[in-house]
This record gives sequence, structure tokens and C-alpha cells, in this order.
Amino acid sequence: MTDSPLRVLVADDEEPALAELVYLLSQDKRIGEIRTASNGPDALKILQAADLDVVFCDIKMPGLDGIDLARVLSKFASRPQIVFVTAYDEHAVAAFDLDATDYVMKPVRAERLTEAVRRVVNAGTPTATQPQDDSDDETIPVELAGVTRFVQRSTVRYVEAQGDYARLHTGQNSHLVRVPLSTLEERWRDAGFTRIHRSTLVALAHVDEMRVDGGRCAVRVGDDWLPVSRRHTRELRDLLVRSTSLRG
Repeated sequence: MTDSPLRVLVADDEEPALAELVYLLSQDKRIGEIRTASNGPDALKILQAADLDVVFCDIKMPGLDGIDLARVLSKFASRPQIVFVTAYDEHAVAAFDLDATDYVMKPVRAERLTEAVRRVVNAGTPTATQPQDDSDDETIPVELAGVTRFVQRSTVRYVEAQGDYARLHTGQNSHLVRVPLSTLEERWRDAGFTRIHRSTLVALAHVDEMRVDGGRCAVRVGDDWLPVSRRHTRELRDLLVRSTSLRG
């Protein structure tokens, strides 16, 4: 990201919320031009006509809601970043799937919005033609006691399926997210995660030990031993050998 001020679109169908967000953003020196829209179709028209850096977007809007707007923007050759600003926490997983830069809950606090702008600046403006940097981490929105927090993918050691949900295990905690394990498997494959069991995905970088006893295979991740199914044992062994060779 350059030092140029961010060109912003704020989209919200509630006038007080729109005005408040515009005011808070205008106090941030990293923000330059601010355009506004009171619904999804108007926001899309502005984005089709102007090259903007980021959209601060409500989710529940008439005509074209924020999630649908983000899906349309994902088809753009050069799309702006998306920061969802909403009173509803149940859309966090959909935002995650759409590569949202941040997910801010209403009522918006000034310091929380400042953090969202920081994330936008650090992320830069993604485009469809930009090569993906494997060193880039990913932020996952998780819900805890009614508050949406963010977990870095690099801190996730393994993931367990729990029905249509997945539980992310970090060093000290675990977090339940409303996303299937199969979705994370596909999304995180290039980041070093692999399936070791029909219900388990593991980060190769966090595997400390692999053991085969009586034909049964397991890996140690921190203090936890995780079973490896027979169909995944050979592939896992090959991946671990390969990753160890690359690190060496």
C-alpha cells in the first residue's frame, strides 16, 4: 500500500449510521476521499465508475445486501477491500469466505474503526492479477461471548469437524466457527494444512512427532495426539518428509 490516502465508499441504508461512520472515518488521517451510498445498487454504480480502495459496508440493505455486493465485487478485475460494518454477528463466516478484510460490529467504536483502517492499510488493495504471497497470514472471525474476535491462521494447530461447524485449536484455546471442515481444507491447502482423518485437518508446521504403533498412526501436535486414518498415512508421511527437507 502506498502512502496515498485511502479512497473510501461507505454504504449503509440507515442515515444516522452512515453519517456517524463518515464522521469517524474523516477523523483518520489515512482516509482521503469518502463517497456514500444508501443501498447496494447505488454502491455498485459508484464502484463501477470509480477506482476506490475500500468499501465500509452494512450487510442488511435493500435491493442488494452487503454480502451480495461483495460477491459481485469479487468478480472485478481489481476489487476494493471490504470491511463489513453490521449489527449482526451471524454473517461473520460468509464474510470470511468472501475475503473480507475486517468485520466490525455496531455500535462502532472509534478505536475499533481505527484498527479496521490499520488492517486495510497493511493488507494493501488486492487484485485478481496479484500473485498470492504464501507468507500472508489470514484472519478468521470467531465469536466468543457475543463478541466477534479475530484469530490468525498461523496460530491454528489443527481443526476438528463438529457437524457443519469446525473447531480451530490454537496453542491455548479453541474456537468454533460456522464453516465446514471441507471448506477450510480447500481454502488452507496451500498454507500447509492437510487432512489426516475424516474429521481432522492439521497444520504441517505444527506437527512435532509422527508415530506408528500396531499399524495405527498418530501425530503429536503440542500436547495432543491426533489419530491418522490409514488412507491418509502415506500421504501425510510424504508431506512431512517434504516439508522437513524444505525447512532444512
